[in-house]
Amino acid sequence: MPDLITAPPLALPAALPDDRNLPEFSKLFNREWIWQNYCSQFGAPEENPANLRHRQLSYNPRRSAIATIVAEWPWAEFVTQQQFAIELARDQPVKLYRYPEDPHLPGLVSAASAVPASELLNKHVFATSVQRVHVSLVRYRPGGHAVLRHRHGRVRFYVRAMRPSRVPRLMAAAELVAQAGFVLPRLAGCWSEGGIVWLSEIPGKNLRRLIRKGEQVDLNPILDKLEQLWEIPTASSKAHPINLYGAYRRARRVFRQVLRDHAEIRLKLNDATAGLEDFAKAWQPSSVAHNDFYDDQMIRIPDGRMALVDFEEAGLGDPLLDVGNFLAHMRWSARFGREAESKASGAFHADFRSAALERFGWDERDLNLREAVCIFRVCTNPIRHLAPDWPQRLDAGLSLVNEVLS
Repeated sequence: MPDLITAPPLALPAALPDDRNLPEFSKLFNREWIWQNYCSQFGAPEENPANLRHRQLSYNPRRSAIATIVAEWPWAEFVTQQQFAIELARDQPVKLYRYPEDPHLPGLVSAASAVPASELLNKHVFATSVQRVHVSLVRYRPGGHAVLRHRHGRVRFYVRAMRPSRVPRLMAAAELVAQAGFVLPRLAGCWSEGGIVWLSEIPGKNLRRLIRKGEQVDLNPILDKLEQLWEIPTASSKAHPINLYGAYRRARRVFRQVLRDHAEIRLKLNDATAGLEDFAKAWQPSSVAHNDFYDDQMIRIPDGRMALVDFEEAGLGDPLLDVGNFLAHMRWSARFGREAESKASGAFHADFRSAALERFGWDERDLNLREAVCIFRVCTNPIRHLAPDWPQRLDAGLSLVNEVLS
């Protein structure tokens, strides 16, 4: 094992309080402890990385935490990276694993490597033999999911790696949103046992980028397709309900834990939970819905139509909650985006809210409650990304919640 003095520098985020049920939680921010466990698990590298940095934290207070850490080696004009995860669970030993090895995503190793990926494509996607495929990583959340890109010549697929138990839900969600007439990626192949699904790449421009650039976006096609989705009969046994109260409670647990030493921000948290608790607890699904609808989920394709590229959470939900979630992301961008992006997001928020209220005749208070509870959940982002200024961002986010409630 290497001398602990040689542990690489660690770009530390703002500290989080100890968690008495997860004794090693504070050590997730200790470079010597991190490096000692890394070398014990994987062996010391021939050359130490120049630095370590945290990429994200999945945290369920008193129960579990997964920290994603990136090791970086600079080489001339480029930087080589390696991601690894440290997983803590109550009364369980510490686990470490490196991308693409993830015990929760059994198919990721094969899908992330060129030769095995070619074999998977031959078996589950193509009728003809593929000998070479280019693989690139789009995003990865240890223990949760990964999105890859497979390219063979001009043929490109987005590859979703998930827990195998999630595959049936993705398939059921795809059937639902297809009934609403959304343009969707084509399901090209599936390896259920490995939790791998291939979806065709859709060319076009991301809606979030269009909005932030201030480009004109027709709201009617978006609302048309949403309305068709909400009108699908709820009798389908494949339609899973969203657990709004569970998601709200988890966010509340996180905030109560990390704000132990921030009395002033806790006052804002108390105001927010006082306004949301009864609503979140009593909420019940009323129709089929998208359940995770926001700007980054859509692409405007060349013929002007909107394509929906992420739909895994579709199931039983609430039309106002779909719109409220979209508004929450717009309001967050307006508060934390750069000046031009902030202005454009704020304007789109106002237009989208006004169009939805006019079209569907909803009560403003009902929509405000949904937008507020969605902002409350989005407030976990600064903690999940371990932003150095997470207390200030959380403070501002809770202020947004209370503004909408008032």
